[in-house]
Order: sequence, then structure tokens, then C-alpha cells
Amino acid sequence: MVAQQTLKRKSFFVDEHAVQRARRVLGAASDAEAIRMSVDRVAEIEAFWRFMQRTRRGVKPRSIEAP
Repeated sequence: MVAQQTLKRKSFFVDEHAVQRARRVLGAASDAEAIRMSVDRVAEIEAFWRFMQRTRRGVKPRSIEAP
């Protein structure tokens, strides 16, 4: 079960076209939902890339077997 999110009202200027693209791609029902999902995805991707940078060259070539 996911913990309930605490939402806080903010005021930003955003590119309307970018929000519409994000809404379409993410399948969001509203602009606010698209922005929340986009911010979450950006944070996840940044955490992933930081992990990749920390662990690069830590795995030897051909040490992982293909399924």
C-alpha cells in the first residue's frame, strides 16, 4: 500500500505544449496529474543515473548471464 501523498499548492509558469505532450504520453487525466507524474519520473530517472554512475565499472564484462 502506498502512503498518502502530501500535496502543496505551488505557482509556476510552464510551457503549455510541454504539459499537453506529457499528459498525452503519460495518459494523465489532468494537467496537474501530468505534472506530478512527470516530476516523479524525473526524480526516479535521476536516482537511477546516479546509481549507474556510482556502480560503473563495478561489474565485469560477461559476468551477467543472458536469460
